Amino acid sequence: MTRHRSLAIGLLAAAGALASASTALSQATKVPGVIQEGNYDPGNLGMSMQPAPRNDDAGAVYAVGAWPTYTPPLVDGDGKALVQSFCGICHSTTYITMQPPLPGATWEHLVDKMIGTFGAPIPEPAAQAIIAYLKSHYTPETRKE
Repeated sequence: MTRHRSLAIGLLAAAGALASASTALSQATKVPGVIQEGNYDPGNLGMSMQPAPRNDDAGAVYAVGAWPTYTPPLVDGDGKALVQSFCGICHSTTYITMQPPLPGATWEHLVDKMIGTFGAPIPEPAAQAIIAYLKSHYTPETRKE
């Protein structure tokens, strides 16, 4: 029984130290636009205690930081406009640029999956041009860092 009690006391002490370090870190790295953060009481291990909702008057103004909107550009080449127009219907082209260099067969499979599984409205000639563009610029052999 004393062993379990010692373990529980040790865990509570570690949780208190972690909460103190977390508070110091959050104060040192304030996120732009955050007006009030949640309060977490280290004494209630396993429970998240958040502040009660604010009761601001009707004229209260809320502000947040700007949403990041940067999208890395696609490599120039034949088919770039098709990729931007057809792939951009469903998702950002960042999904292409953030991938590691993929083999050509994988790009073919992904384009086929977008059409067959997810219903992307890409005509066959455009799909072939998109695959050719991806193979020309985003494979291990062709990707330039």
